[in-house]
Amino acid sequence: MSHDSQGLIVLAATPIGDVEDAPPRLRRLFHEADVVAAEDTRRLRALTSRMGVELTGRVLSYQEHNEARRAPELVEEAAGGATVLVVSDAGMPSVSDPGYRLVAAAAEAGVQVTVLPGPSAVLTALALSGLATDRFCFEGFLPRRAGERARVLAGLAEERRTMVFFEAPHRLAESLGAMAEAFDPARRAAVCREMTKTYEEVRREGLGELARWAAEGVRGEITIVVAGAEPEAARVEDHVAELLERVAQGERLKDAAAVVAASTGLGKRELYQAALEARE
Repeated sequence: MSHDSQGLIVLAATPIGDVEDAPPRLRRLFHEADVVAAEDTRRLRALTSRMGVELTGRVLSYQEHNEARRAPELVEEAAGGATVLVVSDAGMPSVSDPGYRLVAAAAEAGVQVTVLPGPSAVLTALALSGLATDRFCFEGFLPRRAGERARVLAGLAEERRTMVFFEAPHRLAESLGAMAEAFDPARRAAVCREMTKTYEEVRREGLGELARWAAEGVRGEITIVVAGAEPEAARVEDHVAELLERVAQGERLKDAAAVVAASTGLGKRELYQAALEARE
């Protein structure tokens, strides 16, 4: 294809299951790109074959074990005028897959990077989960070792945002059990399996129930969505000391009770009465 003096790096999302989810722009770029950097070149060729697209550019491997070495090469290609297309096995490059080091290197070199948006297992599972979507975080894969996994989950126990995880099917039951122990067996969650594929399945239950279900054996691509922690309800007795401190600093008890009630959602009268009783 024709080039300007400098080329372009395109991070392109690929279907997570159904090949018909591939957008027309991806088909065009597969045909026109000078370099296609793929996480797994065999899967790339299988995908383009199913799409009925011919790859005309040079195909390179770009995966976890060579990304540090390969990123400068890809930046150099783009700096020389090439269009470099970057794809992972499924979904968006750089989301739990190689890509972010390349973007950082390109930014430092002044090479343009753009994104071809498309399928995302994270967002698809979040939408299917039936859990809150207004605030969420992506945690990727949990550590394989039990101790490290327990430490990570303990740090997330009070996370109030909805959490999204990836997991291998043979570790699913173990990970769900660890989540139930770290969070609460009743904490709401969803396991999304084989999304957009023929045998798509979504299980929405408490973590304990999901762990028991997964112990029977589960296959396919897995994404887990877990509800965030519920904030602890404010208690009057926890704020009496604050009220008395405000009074000691010169505030009227009535005014102090109004301020604390507004910040905690507690009743002003209950706060006032509790402070009076504590002073007696």
